Amino acid sequence: MGSKVMCFHPWSDLTLPLMSLAEIRAVIDKWVELTVELGASYPWVQIFENKGAMMGCSNPHPHCQVWASNFLPNEAQLEDRTQRQHLQERGVPLLLEYARLEAQRKERLVVENADWLVVVPYWAVWPFQTLLLPRRHVCRLQELSDSEKDSLASIMKRLLTKYDNLFEVSFPYSMGWHGAPTGPRLGADCGHWQLHAHYYPPLLRSAAVRKFMVGYEMLAQAQRDLTPEQNSKSNWTYYGYLHSPWRPKGGAHLRGSWSFLKGQAEILE
Repeated sequence: MGSKVMCFHPWSDLTLPLMSLAEIRAVIDKWVELTVELGASYPWVQIFENKGAMMGCSNPHPHCQVWASNFLPNEAQLEDRTQRQHLQERGVPLLLEYARLEAQRKERLVVENADWLVVVPYWAVWPFQTLLLPRRHVCRLQELSDSEKDSLASIMKRLLTKYDNLFEVSFPYSMGWHGAPTGPRLGADCGHWQLHAHYYPPLLRSAAVRKFMVGYEMLAQAQRDLTPEQNSKSNWTYYGYLHSPWRPKGGAHLRGSWSFLKGQAEILE
C-alpha cells in the first residue's frame, strides 16, 4: 500500500475556496499526476480530504491524502458492481444517466456549469452532502480535458464558497474522488464507471451543531434531518459565489482576505 500527503498551498491558512482559480487548477493537475503515478501499479487510488478538526484533521495546513491499495476497498467494490449491473440492464452508465436526470429536473441541483454539476443526491443522509459529477462520460481524472479541469476548478470554488458562507465558518467535510480502477485493470473495459466526487459535511444547524450517526442510525437505519430537496432549495440557492468577509476568532485567514478581494474580480463560470 502506498500513501502521500499533498499540501494545497504554501500558506497554512489558505483553504480551497479562498484560493484563486489558477491555484485550484494546480491542485487538480497534481491529483491527475498522482492518479497516473500510483495507478500504474495499484488497482485503487483514493484521493481524499478531511477538512477541519471536526473531521479528525490533526494538521491545520490545508491538505489532502492519497492512499493507493493493491485491492478494491468495500465502497469501490459496491460502486463497481452496481454501475456494471446498471450498464448491462439499461445500456448507459448509471451516474451519467443520473446526472442528466438531475440536470433536467433541477430539484436537487446546487450549482452547475457547462461541464459539471453538483447535486444533493436523493440518497443523502448527511445534512449538506453533495455529489460532484461531470456531464460527459469520464472514467478517470486523467481523462479530463484542459477545459474540463478549468471548469472543475470553477465549480469547486463555487461549491466550497457556498459551504463556507452557509454558517460563516471554514466548513468541515470529508471528500474524495471515485473513478474506475487502475493498475491491472487499466486495460479492462471500465465503461460502466463514471468519475465523481463525494462531499460529506458533518454540520447540521450551525457552526457548532453537528450531526451524529449514533444509536438507531448505527444499529438500524440512517435518519434524515433535512430531505435532499429541502437541502438543495432552502439552504443553497441563497448563498452566493463570493466568499463572505467573515473571519474566525483568533485572526485566522488574514492572508486569505487578500485572496477573497482578488477573487471578487474573477468571473466564475
